[in-house]
Amino acid sequence: MNNLTFSSPDLSSFCQLNNLGLTATGQHLCAERAVIECRLTKAPEPCPKCGAAGVSRGTVDRHLAHTPYGQRPTRLLLRIRRWRCACGCFWHEDTNSAAPPRSKLSYGAIRWALAAIVLDHLSVSRVASQLDVAWHTANNAIINEGRRLLFNDSTRFDGVTVLGVDEHVWRHTRCGDKYVTIVVDLTPVRNKNGPARLLDVLEGRSKQAFKQWLQSR
Repeated sequence: MNNLTFSSPDLSSFCQLNNLGLTATGQHLCAERAVIECRLTKAPEPCPKCGAAGVSRGTVDRHLAHTPYGQRPTRLLLRIRRWRCACGCFWHEDTNSAAPPRSKLSYGAIRWALAAIVLDHLSVSRVASQLDVAWHTANNAIINEGRRLLFNDSTRFDGVTVLGVDEHVWRHTRCGDKYVTIVVDLTPVRNKNGPARLLDVLEGRSKQAFKQWLQSR
């Protein structure tokens, strides 16, 4: 501890906002949640129609659930600047560095939610509660991120020699199968060169489902 190098306290770094192209400008803490006011760090964009500089026309707000710290949900309040050009064009700042279009979760929250499901074996209900969002909001974000990272990667099975299989309670409802089977690559663990990684998520927990999955590979 005596050899540690300390820097000045920085809320943007602590909350990993710099990875989202954001900087913290304020905070509001209460018992229910922490709200971090943010602005985008990139330079103002020119008019998308003629390329000229625009005149500021105020801001609009966008609310995003973010990575929770402790047991209190964290929410980002983005102040998004609007611009008007002399040619009559209106536009606002692009927030795609912070969250997917129309998403209610930041990229940080989405990555945290996926890790909580796969690595910590939390239920979607628990994840939604910690993010302070609806169950379907959390579930859709997790599925979309899983598809983006896994199912669209044709090389994810390369070099896999050791598999791990576990069942997980995906939903706590009476409708549909509440269980899924999680398939992970344990090759890095056996070789002592890295952690296990998620390969696939199968609906149900039957031996037949896993057998069909193996045959398809």
